Amino acid sequence: MLLLGGFVFAAAPVPQASATAAAPREFIVGYSAQGRPISAVQFGTGPRKLVVVGNTHGAPEANTYRLTLALIEHLRAHPELVPDSVRLFLIPTVNPDGMAIGWRFDAAGVDLNRNMNTNIDACPENDWQITVQGAYGFISDTGGPYPDSQVESQLVRAFLIDAAGAIFLHSNAGLVFPAACEHQPSIRLAEVYAEAAGYNYSRYWPFYHITGGMHDWAGGLGIAAITPELVTGDQIEFEENLAALSAVLDQADELLPLPEDGEVAGVPVPATIYRYWRALGGEERFGVPIEPARSSATGVSQTFQHVRIGLQHAQRDTLLYVQPEPLGVAAAEGLAYGGAGARTPHEQPPSEGIFFPETGYSINGNMRSFWLRGGGLTVFGLPLSHPFQDNSNSEQPRTLQYFERALFSYTAETGVQLKPLGVRTLALEELQQPNAAQMVR
Repeated sequence: MLLLGGFVFAAAPVPQASATAAAPREFIVGYSAQGRPISAVQFGTGPRKLVVVGNTHGAPEANTYRLTLALIEHLRAHPELVPDSVRLFLIPTVNPDGMAIGWRFDAAGVDLNRNMNTNIDACPENDWQITVQGAYGFISDTGGPYPDSQVESQLVRAFLIDAAGAIFLHSNAGLVFPAACEHQPSIRLAEVYAEAAGYNYSRYWPFYHITGGMHDWAGGLGIAAITPELVTGDQIEFEENLAALSAVLDQADELLPLPEDGEVAGVPVPATIYRYWRALGGEERFGVPIEPARSSATGVSQTFQHVRIGLQHAQRDTLLYVQPEPLGVAAAEGLAYGGAGARTPHEQPPSEGIFFPETGYSINGNMRSFWLRGGGLTVFGLPLSHPFQDNSNSEQPRTLQYFERALFSYTAETGVQLKPLGVRTLALEELQQPNAAQMVR
């Protein structure tokens, strides 16, 4: 088991496709903020990943939790409903803390369906906000401190990064609506689901304004994403939703488009790495690609100006499927940007900030805020040095701090940015090639 970003999860083995239907696989995707398991059951091993997410809103929508459990049991008895082209995951609850507490929110009082980074799509009207509208249009500051701030939101982001489709079950309005921005795959998926379930189809949620919604986050990455709202708040409406899910599975090849490759600065980027790059900060955070993607027997990687993002086949359908590679570890060994004595660990934890006993270093102030907002341990890894002054040039003073997967640089004018470890690493690799041009002085 691994502890990352405040949650623990096990890296599950990847199921292998076979000519016969594989047995259902039940596993823990991750854990909630209060340590409760968030589990999934998988049916099928096909390339089109469809994820059904129940119970985002805790106790008030517990019927969606029971509905998802009922769908799982039906599929256990009828695995043939899942076609060869699909691998289907059902998550009964993504908010077990809200269920246990007895309210709509997570353990910190954040509405998980207002916490996602919807700023990445083309529609500014659904962008994440702290102040949000909730049930019955009630206005409150429950969007979270920043986009994807909550452990459960980060779990959704990581697990769905390679999804073809997503169904977020809610109650109770008796309608189905798709992601915003006229995303045609989402619209078509919502139409099919609504017709088969006997629910109304609505182009938008008609009762109040939603920002930071999971469906809009997913649609912004190209995932066909919908929100079915059950008619009641206490019944599971099993037959209706089974018919709808069956209709989606019957038309999976049409309704669930595979992730598409992207292009950044004229360089092709593989589909899942492209989604990760966009979802976690894009060019502003990671820079542009500086080489084509590399493929190997174990995965795919691509170097960007500030990081190298890697995809590991063995980690498919876990939270570690896509991550920056640990370029900071090699750079910190030689303290490539100066900072004598910067790697002497603390003997005692500091009084403020976040202390990591694994390495003996802490994160404070602006570095801490950037680290948290950018994805924390799963993106940047552990700190490998104290913050220290960079004396390598005569420019304005800057503070640096090494992490496993990045090097932070801070000035008062620019704030915290990433240093170009991708550029450095690629240059060193090229120099080490047997046919590298040698400089003669």
